[in-house]
Amino acid sequence: MTNALSKMLATRDWILADGATGTNLFNMGLMSGDAPELWNEQHPEKIKALYQSAVDAGSDLFLTNSFGGNASRLKLHNAQNRAHELSRIAAEIGREVADATDRDIIVAGSVGPTGDIMQPVGSLSHADAVEIFHEQAEGLKAGGADVLWLETISAPEEYRAAAEAFGLAQMPWVGTMSFDTAGRTMMGTTSAAMVKMIDALEHPPLGFGANCGTGASDLLRTVLGFAAQGPEIPIIAKGNAGIPKYVDGHIHYDGTPELMGHYARLARDCGATIIGGCCGTMPEHLRAMRASLEASEKSSAPTLDMIVAALGPFSSEGDGTEANTPGPRQTRRRKRTS
Repeated sequence: MTNALSKMLATRDWILADGATGTNLFNMGLMSGDAPELWNEQHPEKIKALYQSAVDAGSDLFLTNSFGGNASRLKLHNAQNRAHELSRIAAEIGREVADATDRDIIVAGSVGPTGDIMQPVGSLSHADAVEIFHEQAEGLKAGGADVLWLETISAPEEYRAAAEAFGLAQMPWVGTMSFDTAGRTMMGTTSAAMVKMIDALEHPPLGFGANCGTGASDLLRTVLGFAAQGPEIPIIAKGNAGIPKYVDGHIHYDGTPELMGHYARLARDCGATIIGGCCGTMPEHLRAMRASLEASEKSSAPTLDMIVAALGPFSSEGDGTEANTPGPRQTRRRKRTS
């Protein structure tokens, strides 16, 4: 464990994170239904290539291949007893790549949702969630991750459980939620509510924000919602590379490198400090994003019309804070990021 991210945040106006994990691994041969985390052991050379591709494209920070590496998710593959081990290996490969690079690179240990719904709606207790997150956090810590990166969370209860677990592991962390339901998370959290939740955490993150969700336009509207609350810690924006489309039996994202370059610049103008891509974001997108950030200075926050003109329309009329916005869906899903 290091304080590398804190140091970088203190000296940089923006930090470029990485792109997609799943999209890139599918291009390397991962099959639908397979556990990517098993590749840390079975195909370490491909995981190393994944990390290296982000570094070569200009990323200052990359996430480890451990999104679904908790015991609850790994149970689907009869590997629930390997959460610590597979997460450790994911971070060790990342540490090797970062340490061989001639510039500062942050290894962020990815931690995704458990895939279960927490009480009282579901059956997962707070204590069990903390235990699940703590086990994975210790594995990532043992492997040399600089920081833990909680992502694609929908329920505030799960976010709080992860924060407690990371405190037990004595690890710095950042955390994002996915605002994919008319400007809210699946469980109904708004951008303003997320800021209030973070302010009350006993072990607060170094940064917070949004990832995945729908399109890049929607994500930036959420970032504007964060910024409007005047948070004291950095904001993270990690949006998808456009909108997913089903073509010839495969999911493709329609965001071009040029569009993602515009997105990166607008994300900074909206108030984000750590900027990356999620689903569909490839090395060519990252290169365009870095070039766009380096070639421009931070400007005033864009209007919603400016965001639409640059990135396309929003998927919903409002940002989730309106009185008539739909509430949380009482459904169960297992979602994999990027």
